Amino acid sequence: MKNILVTGAAGFVGMHTAARLLERGDHVVGIDNLNDYYSVQLKRDRLAQLTAHSGFRFEKLALEDRSGMAELFAANKFDSVIHLAAQAGVRYSLTNPHAYVDANLVGFVNVLECCRHQQVAHLTYASSSSVYGANRKIPFSVEDRVDHPVSLYAATKKANELMAHTYAHLYRLPMTGLRFFTVYGPWGRPDMAPFIFTGKILAGEPIDVFNEGRQARDFTYIDDIVEGVVRTMDKIAEPDPAWSSDDPNPATSRAPYRIYNIGNNKPVPLEHFIALIEKETGRTATKNLLPAQPGDVPMTYADVDALTEAVGFKPSTSIEDGMKRFVAWYRDYYKV
Repeated sequence: MKNILVTGAAGFVGMHTAARLLERGDHVVGIDNLNDYYSVQLKRDRLAQLTAHSGFRFEKLALEDRSGMAELFAANKFDSVIHLAAQAGVRYSLTNPHAYVDANLVGFVNVLECCRHQQVAHLTYASSSSVYGANRKIPFSVEDRVDHPVSLYAATKKANELMAHTYAHLYRLPMTGLRFFTVYGPWGRPDMAPFIFTGKILAGEPIDVFNEGRQARDFTYIDDIVEGVVRTMDKIAEPDPAWSSDDPNPATSRAPYRIYNIGNNKPVPLEHFIALIEKETGRTATKNLLPAQPGDVPMTYADVDALTEAVGFKPSTSIEDGMKRFVAWYRDYYKV
């Protein structure tokens, strides 16, 4: 049994990850600041799924609270840390940039410093497919350079990867970054397309379809994301003996550092995605076709070969099965 910290435990991925760890017998401390970026009630309802378990303890705490974070780490002696808390959302970063600096940069430094001073055995942290930014080579590979983010959110996630590498290099702290690709499923985020489209279609309201629907996303079901998170947490990052400074692989290092994609490896056109919601709800969507939004990219597509080679796992839940489960959960949760 391990003593594991999960940051962002009231979040979508955080709740599911904590639940999985509890199921296998680990002790989990969860933190979250319960901010109002989206429904606080939804976050509290997620926490209620965890707090009934004797192995779980929750503390309300912001990543930016340096002294609070230091006290938490000193008091608990974590074996491993799964860092999932962040200010999320590409479009929100256009109007609220400081929220991303506070949570994703200042907060991440605090996590790194706490891991360093308490000599945590392994930090596994959430990055994002958004780091691929202006890249057009598909599928996106962890061996590709990611030097051209197109949103502040993406820039903070790329910065997290650089910061993690620095600590792995300087202090030999094992660091594993996971680039998530459009996570969806029960208890999902209300700011994302599956949630927004399902709610509006059930309510008979029009949906805003950006770039006039000419885009595709590598939708990845939550159970597959959690499987990848837990497996990579258990495989402590090690230096890559084949790494060369003459031809540097961005996903590995001479330091104990790794980057992996976790995606379904199958982009879904937006039109097909909307059609699946129509099928599961029994309703027809009214579409408000709009231009592309700043910071959006036309397609995401994960190359997961590195993940499969490292931990023997490849996401496989189909969008048809995943959306059927999500819409069923949505209708039950909101009684619609």
